[in-house]
Amino acid sequence: MKYRNFKKITYIMIAVFFSINILGLKAKAEEIYVNARCAVAIDSNTKIVLYDKNAHMLVPMASTTKIMTALVAIQYGDLDKKIEISSRAAGIRGSTVGYKKGEVVTLKELIYGLMLRSGNDAAIAIAEGIAGSVEEFVKLMNEYASQIGVYSTHFESPHGLDSQNHYSTAYDLAVITAKAREYQLFNEIVGSKDVDGAEKGFSRGFHNINKILWLLSNATGVKTGYTGQAGKCLVTSVDIDKNDIIIVVLNSPSRWKETEKINDYVAKNYRFKKYFSKNDIIDEVDIKGKREKIKLITNEDVVIPEKEGVNYEFKIVKPNYEIGDSVAKGAKLGSINVYADGKKIYTKYLEAYNSVEKKGLIKKWLFK
Repeated sequence: MKYRNFKKITYIMIAVFFSINILGLKAKAEEIYVNARCAVAIDSNTKIVLYDKNAHMLVPMASTTKIMTALVAIQYGDLDKKIEISSRAAGIRGSTVGYKKGEVVTLKELIYGLMLRSGNDAAIAIAEGIAGSVEEFVKLMNEYASQIGVYSTHFESPHGLDSQNHYSTAYDLAVITAKAREYQLFNEIVGSKDVDGAEKGFSRGFHNINKILWLLSNATGVKTGYTGQAGKCLVTSVDIDKNDIIIVVLNSPSRWKETEKINDYVAKNYRFKKYFSKNDIIDEVDIKGKREKIKLITNEDVVIPEKEGVNYEFKIVKPNYEIGDSVAKGAKLGSINVYADGKKIYTKYLEAYNSVEKKGLIKKWLFK
């Protein structure tokens, strides 16, 4: 009898053991292994991280540098300005468009050559044409990086050839790309497979070397990169359920495959839920000494990528101080905070929908 009971208990323990391991394997199957030193996927709008592997590690980033070069050029440059190719630009090593010393081309064409052909010559010409020198343009790149909240990146060149103090992180590159994608021209350029030079009024046509546009049907850009120190790099934008997702893989021998893997992971595991629409009245706050209240709104839709099995919580935070008797429309008052399993992942500031003016003595007497 004791033997039978022991045998029965043994069978139950074995069954439980295998059940636990099967469940464990099932849980692991939902995660992915990405063959890259660093990788990240973010939602372009909220900057919420959807996948992370060493996303904040400082590493060289090769020609993905040119995303910032293009962004600065579009932000500060005159696209119709004609720039003469210098000997420094024509003589740069690595990948080039093939511009010759003395050629004169527009800034707009140079940005196409920069992004589609990864032209180091175009990068030098852009820098010299906008800032007068490469060195001054690099200062502009670093200043602009700080302005958009990128603090773990340092540029030493507009092209990304290996140098000691030229580095970034996967996350920073994703944020830079998200900013660049706010510009229609940038999206038009990086999403182009082939460009007819004659139609654009350019000196030559361009074929995009970024194969991800052919490999992923939902890919919309952005930029490849490779150097000896950085390895093979790729920054990609993809459309998932009409949401712009940025995927970065750095030092990845199989960068195309790994990007596709992350794309599929995000598409399978995340759903995008709209919680508030632009100009929705979220809450109200009292004004000192007034019956009137300030209505709080969001100035854009709030759409949150949600992963199955994660608990999401919204908190509306209002000012914990007494609001004065004068508030301007659009003033930031409070925020929407989103938490995933207790960790804050997103903050959206709320704005005053209406304004309240301080009344002088005469107005108070007339309208009391």
